[in-house]
Amino acid sequence: MNNSEIKNLLNIFLKKNKLEKGLLDLEVKKVWHELMENGVSNYTTGVSLKNKTLYIKLSSPALKEELSYGKEKLIKLINERFEKTIVEKIVLN
Repeated sequence: MNNSEIKNLLNIFLKKNKLEKGLLDLEVKKVWHELMENGVSNYTTGVSLKNKTLYIKLSSPALKEELSYGKEKLIKLINERFEKTIVEKIVLN
């Protein structure tokens, strides 16, 4: 088996077992923490993806305000990492 066949089988398995959304949610969390590094990541208390909306919980109101100005850039960075549109909107809590 080559890599393409294995990838196709894995995608079929994920679809049949309805694991795609959960796996994508985990990947988005990982990417968020990688992109934000220790500064923002330390104040992030929750990350979840629902219907192309990324919900971010932050423990710092000042940081929430600061990030609210750069939502479009954050969306672009995350989507570039996945090489497709995963996030269309970010909600900061």
